Amino acid sequence: MKFSELNLNPSLLEGIDAIGFENATPVQEATIPIILENKDIIAAAQTGTGKTAAFLLPIIHKILEQPQDGHIKALVIVPTRELAVQIDQQLEGLSYYTSVSSLAVYGGGDGQSFDREKKALTEGADIIVGTPGRLIAHLNMKYVKVEQLDVLVLDEADRMLDMGFNEDIMKIIGYLPKERQTLLFSATMPPKIRDLAKKILKEPEEISIAISKPNEKIVQAAFVCYDGQKIDLVKHILKAGFLRSVIVFCSTKDSAKRLTRELKKADMSVEEIHSDLEQKAREDVLSQFKSRKLKVLVATDILARGIDVEDIDIVINYDVPNDGEDYIHRIGRTARAASTGGAFTFVNEKEQSKFLAIEELLGKPVPKAKIPAYIGEGPAYDPKPKRGGGKGRRRPFKKKK
Repeated sequence: MKFSELNLNPSLLEGIDAIGFENATPVQEATIPIILENKDIIAAAQTGTGKTAAFLLPIIHKILEQPQDGHIKALVIVPTRELAVQIDQQLEGLSYYTSVSSLAVYGGGDGQSFDREKKALTEGADIIVGTPGRLIAHLNMKYVKVEQLDVLVLDEADRMLDMGFNEDIMKIIGYLPKERQTLLFSATMPPKIRDLAKKILKEPEEISIAISKPNEKIVQAAFVCYDGQKIDLVKHILKAGFLRSVIVFCSTKDSAKRLTRELKKADMSVEEIHSDLEQKAREDVLSQFKSRKLKVLVATDILARGIDVEDIDIVINYDVPNDGEDYIHRIGRTARAASTGGAFTFVNEKEQSKFLAIEELLGKPVPKAKIPAYIGEGPAYDPKPKRGGGKGRRRPFKKKK
């Protein structure tokens, strides 16, 4: 379906055309008409499906169709600062030819940024995109003009609950009008999301788009290895001359820091990004990576969802993700916008059963790649539980001379 068939405001269609959008993605085609009918939605859609525009476009359209009175009309709650900035940037592009105003509200800035946010919230920007903690800080001071709010969006709702924001979300909702439209977008639908939906949605329409299946254009492979081989494996992969943009995902900040140190020693163009970095430093690193001034980004799961970085050549899972959905979101950074990409996962002995569960979710085994001879042999891939109670002995790897 073309966007021109969705009966959107002409000024909004100009912005869509300027960005280069022509055909709606499946999630956009499914959700936009329902949102325009003012119905609540609970939607399951993975990263890269176009879900941000799926809720922004109808919200902008509805704001344009009513008198602007200085009150906030829509509130989008997101789990991270990076996602707030990304959504606000896309919002600016889509609404470029309209009078709709927006503001990203998130922590980590200085006193001046808080004052700027306060001014916009007092005067009433049309759409506010923010993180829970920062929104509560402003709402507690009683100047946020939400009395006439029409739409509430919870984006990446499952991740927000994983991060412990359930109480914050309910506190924010307590400030909002009871008569409103609520849109809940989540990559997964665990019981806790269903419970949240029951509390805040009214007779919602349910939409499910391509959950738990990676883009077919992603070439996947796994290296079954020992922990001590991982750094050498990363270096081996990064020697490929055609690689311009690579993300390496680590499960912990410590492993991200250690890997970055080792890659810098090898004179590679690399930086790390994780929650220990100040917000300004994180933004600088992301900016360098997006502009291709930086080749390799070593990141914790803060980047697994919601960061709009196009044309990633490969994704490396330095550690096996905790579950299949996290795996999908990590490797979903590559093969975006009709391009192809690669995803390599390092699987140590302890992670084999976890990786087997991911393969079962995918519905097929991930091909196992051979470790280069100079790095040494890895363990056998044998994830099935062993019979008997013996612990057995692990043979440490040895590099071949």
